[in-house]
Amino acid sequence: MNLNDASLPLPPAPSARDHSEPFKEPAADGHILGGFAWRHIRTDPTRPVVIINAATSVRCRHYARFADYLFANGFDVLTYDYRGIGESRNGSLRHFKASWSDWGVLDFEAMLTRAQREFPGQPIDVVGHSFGGCAAGLAASGAVIRRIVTVGAQFAYWRDYAPSGRWRMFAKWHVVMPLLTALCGYFPGKRLGWLEDTPAGVVRDWSMPTPRYETRPSGRALGNLPFSRVKAQILAISITDDPFGTVAAIERLLGYFDGSERTHLRIAPEDIGENQVGHFAFFRSEYQDRLWPIALAWLQNGQLAADTLGISPNLRFNTPPDPEP
Repeated sequence: MNLNDASLPLPPAPSARDHSEPFKEPAADGHILGGFAWRHIRTDPTRPVVIINAATSVRCRHYARFADYLFANGFDVLTYDYRGIGESRNGSLRHFKASWSDWGVLDFEAMLTRAQREFPGQPIDVVGHSFGGCAAGLAASGAVIRRIVTVGAQFAYWRDYAPSGRWRMFAKWHVVMPLLTALCGYFPGKRLGWLEDTPAGVVRDWSMPTPRYETRPSGRALGNLPFSRVKAQILAISITDDPFGTVAAIERLLGYFDGSERTHLRIAPEDIGENQVGHFAFFRSEYQDRLWPIALAWLQNGQLAADTLGISPNLRFNTPPDPEP
């Protein structure tokens, strides 16, 4: 399988072996979200709880093995699906209203609220994959987050795509996807093998060819962007063969978190003895011994181990996001 594309086999559902239990949580507007919790029997106010934010239209089950790994290393963990996806889908998506800002402002906020209620006093950390890193900056309660690890996190500005595949990706995600969405009333991703079925509003946000989050259709509704509320220590992990997560793309999103201490770690597949890793493979269990310890160390200590593989590019955080072309 080519892990650079967005065709993703669905891992098995979390089971008793994963120490998880399902839950339902209402968002502020009443929409019921579904997810899974890994909870230790004994409470400990010093034990962190990690919320995992999925990539756009990737089910939370994809992160079950990684969640089990964090649980085995002393964390409580919450995974969940955004509205319209997986455990949070209820019926047809035709004309179902949901957007990127809904996923962050309402759905991720609901998880922060649940974490504070179900794990009172415990530190709250976040792992965000792809758009999940952007969602981490959209919740009103973002100030409660202690540490964040993002993986390939960006918001799909086409000029940031890797040059070798930029026009192919533009055609797929910014032409074909919105056309099919307009025809069907939602994006029928499952039938195509392109991730999950996706609400039309999310597709509009994804496919809009603008470099700034606040000029996406649902971004306009946010007014003053809440990213600055986040004061967490952020580690942004990117992989050199990820066509979405280029240096420019990672920097663009990190630039919005201007209230946070930010570190960018860029890893080449050959650093870990692989030919390719791409956008999705980080969370596969085959990388438990080679990549997962990097995220674990950051969540535990807020710093990279001295022998961590990869390099840290020069980041230009004093440069504001690009103006509209």
